[in-house]
Amino acid sequence: MKIAITGATGQLGQLVLQFLLKETAADNIIALVRSPEKAASLQAQGIELRHFDYDQPDTLVPALQGVDKLLLISANEIGRRTPQHKAVINAAVDAKVPYIAYTSLLRADTSPLGLSQEHRETESLIQASGLTYTFLRNNWYVENYLAAAEHVVETGTLFGAAKDGKINAATRADYAEAAAKVLTSAGHENKTYELASSDSFTLAQLAETLQQVSGQNVHYQNLTAEDYTQGLLQAGLPAGLVDVIVDADINSIDGAMQSDRKDLEQLLGHPTTSLRSAVEAALK
Repeated sequence: MKIAITGATGQLGQLVLQFLLKETAADNIIALVRSPEKAASLQAQGIELRHFDYDQPDTLVPALQGVDKLLLISANEIGRRTPQHKAVINAAVDAKVPYIAYTSLLRADTSPLGLSQEHRETESLIQASGLTYTFLRNNWYVENYLAAAEHVVETGTLFGAAKDGKINAATRADYAEAAAKVLTSAGHENKTYELASSDSFTLAQLAETLQQVSGQNVHYQNLTAEDYTQGLLQAGLPAGLVDVIVDADINSIDGAMQSDRKDLEQLLGHPTTSLRSAVEAALK
């Protein structure tokens, strides 16, 4: 059984590989990478490396030869994802890969998030391809809210525009572990999993948790979408990323980030990582 992972040197991809190594032998795993020379650490673990570049279609079919299961981790170039994913899907068909799992977005078919369109398009392409599939619809990574945790603690203020919207964001590791379990077990054919954390939180509760863990005063300051956008731009974040962050917060108000589904917990066989544990990891 050969399992191949796209984006294998990315943050999610590397975690998936580490969980796969707990479930299967290294010689069953193929890391599909744009720059093999940057993945020597993976090769040292016994994982096979294959050159795989979305923008070089001639690299795709050869890299997928002999693959039994393919995990397509959604590309990170927003606005270019659909054509890149289409190239991978077509190559999988040509290489006669029998099964593909895809990291999509929570409720991709109905989500109001701007990011959802490319995920919807990719899911449709996969279904039209005739490949057996599993859609792993990941909610937000909790790390998205903790990237600047130390700075938030230093300043004492967590800014956002989500009001009291409930958020079921899980850790990247939880999503990675679930993907590894799906890839190494049976019964997931043509299924869609809505993946979200066991418990929800608001940004005010996140600020409170940051305060409890750090011992410093931290409060949540809700801003208008316009003010939050300007603040993030002034902090030096790229405009495209700012749009994604603010869009997520605004739609959180109406429940876009909230989910009562326990698919992730069930795949893992245990509750997802707690918010406090995630905060402790971010501040250690």
